[in-house]
Amino acid sequence: MTQPVSLMSVATAVPPYRVEQSEVAAAAYRGFAGRFKDYDRLQKVFETSGILRRYAVRPLDWYFTALGWPERNEAYIEGAVALFVDTATKALAAAGIAADAVDAVVTVSSTGIATPSLEARAAARMGFRPDVERVPVFGLGCAGGVSGIAMATRLAQSRPGFTVLLVTVELCTLAFRLDELTKANLVATALFGDGAAACVLRSGGGGIAAVEMTGQHMWDDTLDVMGWTVDPLGFGVIFDRAIPPFAQERMGPAVAAMLDRAGLGLADIDRLAFHPGGKKVVAALETAFALDEGTLDHERAILAEYGNMSAPTALFVLERLIRDGLPKRTLLTAMGPGFTASCVSLRRAA
Repeated sequence: MTQPVSLMSVATAVPPYRVEQSEVAAAAYRGFAGRFKDYDRLQKVFETSGILRRYAVRPLDWYFTALGWPERNEAYIEGAVALFVDTATKALAAAGIAADAVDAVVTVSSTGIATPSLEARAAARMGFRPDVERVPVFGLGCAGGVSGIAMATRLAQSRPGFTVLLVTVELCTLAFRLDELTKANLVATALFGDGAAACVLRSGGGGIAAVEMTGQHMWDDTLDVMGWTVDPLGFGVIFDRAIPPFAQERMGPAVAAMLDRAGLGLADIDRLAFHPGGKKVVAALETAFALDEGTLDHERAILAEYGNMSAPTALFVLERLIRDGLPKRTLLTAMGPGFTASCVSLRRAA
């Protein structure tokens, strides 16, 4: 018999450099205007994105220096380890759990490469036990926060009292490219920010909420929807299909099927919560699930205040929901490369 798993805490962190969207737009004009024939038309994305500010691991001027893969990945390792320690420390403190009580660490990140992985680099500063189990995960992109909860839940279910720390860290700004004169690159420049989030999950009762179910759905022939290219200068973003109409058409049936496998239906959910991939994606999701316009208020607020931080963003939304009073049953959902939808149902603790 599997053990019940409780969500004990959620915490978030951002890097030190706060940038207003107007500053990013001005920097993009400096970098792209005059070289990009469609720039005057496409630059409106900075105004229509719904984003007011974001956070970055480096100051804006750094992105105008000569950057290749080594420079970007060096910044990734330094910044990601610092954010790992920051958000993990907060999550453990909120759960009232010491680092040496953690039995496993799941680390989700797709915006850089670190071997040894991030949790190994942070272990001495955190105070993890020598026998802690390490599960570094790469490639989940924006779905990583929700899929990470699912992975951590399955680990926690394995043994009574098993405690799992989930940490998601994404430094999306390190993929900003001045050499790629494409619409996808410009949209990414207007959309993505850096951030981290962490959760503590433990088998047994108590905590904030019980994890009732997890689910995942991957669509056929969708490898071109979202992902990375890799070259000597770093990662380059892939957006080969429009995601808002895809979400509007396909997310409803996929989520309904995942719930059905767990014996639940949409009528059982008090709050549908989503990774806010972008302003148009949020609006498309409201349409897909027949929600009143403006229902996804926390999603829009997180997007405005932080931008799309990839994997951690859904956990920023979850933290906001917890702060304002978690409904009886919440379904947290995200989409990511694959193309995949991932969901977790959380039932508020009594």
